[in-house]
Amino acid sequence: MDISTARAVVSGGASGLGYATAKRVVDAGGYVVLLDVNGQQGETSAASLGERARFVQTDVSSEEAVRAALQEAKEFMGGITLAVNCAGVATAGRTLGREGPWPAENFNRVIQINLVGSYIVTKEAAAIMQLNEPDAQGERGVVISTASIAAFEGQIGQAAYSASKGGVVGMMLPLAREFAQFGIRVNTIAPGIFKTPMVAGMPEEVQESLGKQVPFPPRLGAPEEYADTVAFIYGNTMVNGETIRVDGAIRMQPK
Repeated sequence: MDISTARAVVSGGASGLGYATAKRVVDAGGYVVLLDVNGQQGETSAASLGERARFVQTDVSSEEAVRAALQEAKEFMGGITLAVNCAGVATAGRTLGREGPWPAENFNRVIQINLVGSYIVTKEAAAIMQLNEPDAQGERGVVISTASIAAFEGQIGQAAYSASKGGVVGMMLPLAREFAQFGIRVNTIAPGIFKTPMVAGMPEEVQESLGKQVPFPPRLGAPEEYADTVAFIYGNTMVNGETIRVDGAIRMQPK
């Protein structure tokens, strides 16, 4: 599929990886709707992208909110051909910490946003995509979710985060197999250490230290490099049911 004609919804689109992806789509000529809980930042980001972008404040863990947001996106763009799940939280905590065992509600919140939220956006977007006219290769849409290298090498304190991202990886292939009959591809990107707003807020020396842990290139990943991976997946019909690590060959240590 050609990204210049994409009609995309991007969760977590107000900043970081999501915003870079949205900008990549708009710069190529496509349309995008940003979904995010941050209303002020979402409106600002959408305005910066121009008339082919719109923002809808959305809690991805709410099925009703996502369904309504995607219907609004469908009406604005005339359909949906690409859904990118970037919304997520990285709440960390030792299971057996100084204050006692980590509360299950904290674990559940991470799962609800990162994993269940990705599932909700995926299924609601696919329900709309299946109604698209197929292209010459029979394709109707593409869904891309964001996992993390923590799905494979979670560090101490990342039990909830790793479980949520491992779930994103695990559900991808069954969904790709199920949606094949509709011509909808499903893939996952597992980023390494990227310069997201959370990392950008750290002291400069901490950012440099993190970047030096990457074998090559020895730096933090740029959000634009994530967006490039989205564009590659969208444009290559043979990439389906796959998790692509974008991490500079890093393998995380226990802590």
